[in-house]
Amino acid sequence: MSAAIDLSPLWISLETAAATIVIVFFLGVLAAWWVERMHSESAKILIDGLFTLPMVLPPTVAGFFLLVIFGNNRLVGRFCIDTFGVQIAFNWIATVLAAGVISFPLMYRSARGALVQVDKGIMEAGRSLGMTEWRIFWRLHLPNALPGIIAGGLLAFARGLGEFGATAMLAGNIAGKTRTLPLAVYSAVAAGDFDSAGVYVLIIVTICLAMVIGLNYYQYIIKKQQRG
Repeated sequence: MSAAIDLSPLWISLETAAATIVIVFFLGVLAAWWVERMHSESAKILIDGLFTLPMVLPPTVAGFFLLVIFGNNRLVGRFCIDTFGVQIAFNWIATVLAAGVISFPLMYRSARGALVQVDKGIMEAGRSLGMTEWRIFWRLHLPNALPGIIAGGLLAFARGLGEFGATAMLAGNIAGKTRTLPLAVYSAVAAGDFDSAGVYVLIIVTICLAMVIGLNYYQYIIKKQQRG
C-alpha cells in the first residue's frame, strides 16, 4: 500500500462542490420560478429542455461544449484572459464551472417540482392582499417549497462532488489543482495503485452515503412535522 495518501483531491472536491452548490442553488431556484411563470407553453417546453439537456448528455460531450466556449484560445476564454487576467480552462474555476453545468439540471428540476406542488391558493391569497409577485415568491412560494428545494440542493451537491467527464475535459487532471476525487480514482487505477484508488472510492462513498442518509432523515422530520 502507498506510504501516504494524497488528500488534496478530497479538499479540491469539497471546495468545488461547495462553490458549485452556492451558485446552482440560487440559479436553479430562480430558473425554476421563471419557467413556471411563463405563459407560453411552447417557450416553457423549449427552455425546460435546454435547462435539462446537460442531465441527459454524456458529461464528456457537455465538457467538450464548455471547452469550445471557455478554452484558452476560444472567444470567452481568451476574453477573460485578456480583459481580467483570469484563465478559466485547466484551472480550479473550470472544475466549478463543469460541476455546475452538470449539477444545475438536478437542482433546477428539483426546485421546479417543489414549486409546482405548492398550493396555488396561497399565491392567490397573497395577490388578493396586494402583494407583488416578487414578494409572493419570497414570502409564500419559496418557504412552502423549501423542503423539496433543500433536498434537490443536497443531491446537486453530491452530483457536483462526483463529476468526472466534464471536469476532465475542461479542467484537466492536474495534481493539486484540478484533480478531484473521481479523477484521483482514475489516475490511481491507471498507475496500478489500487490501494489508493480504494481509499478514494471509500471517501466518496462515505460522503455520498452520509448525504443520502441525511436527506432521508430530513424528509422524515418534515413529514413528521406535517403529520403533527
